[in-house]
Amino acid sequence: MFKKIFAILLACLLLQIYGVQPAAAKSKEEKQAQLTEKVKVGISKLGVGRDARAEVRLQDKTKLTGYISEVKDESFVITDPKTNATTSVAYADVTQVKGHSLSTGAKVAIGVGIGIAVAVLVIWLVWETHDGLF
Repeated sequence: MFKKIFAILLACLLLQIYGVQPAAAKSKEEKQAQLTEKVKVGISKLGVGRDARAEVRLQDKTKLTGYISEVKDESFVITDPKTNATTSVAYADVTQVKGHSLSTGAKVAIGVGIGIAVAVLVIWLVWETHDGLF
């Protein structure tokens, strides 16, 4: 009797859990809005100027490379450094953004690495010139 009641309660509990969950599928508009927001964040992280290099792939399979020269609310401008040709791109038209700029953390790590290398070189030179009498 206990097993039968337990099985019925367990079945009801499982039906309740799986029946109450909202649908996980998103509409096409929601996916597009989410992608557009992700692109905006990616472009804002890259910044503006000649150091803000990027490669942008559009929905029509076009690939643009250059640097971000201007950022607006609904679009941004990418400039080809070779020809100085500018192209205004709407965030909604972008499918992928690849940044070629170094992050601040990477720049700091490179600086620290160079500093350590210079310090080791100086210590080694002092050691060698004083014949080990440090």
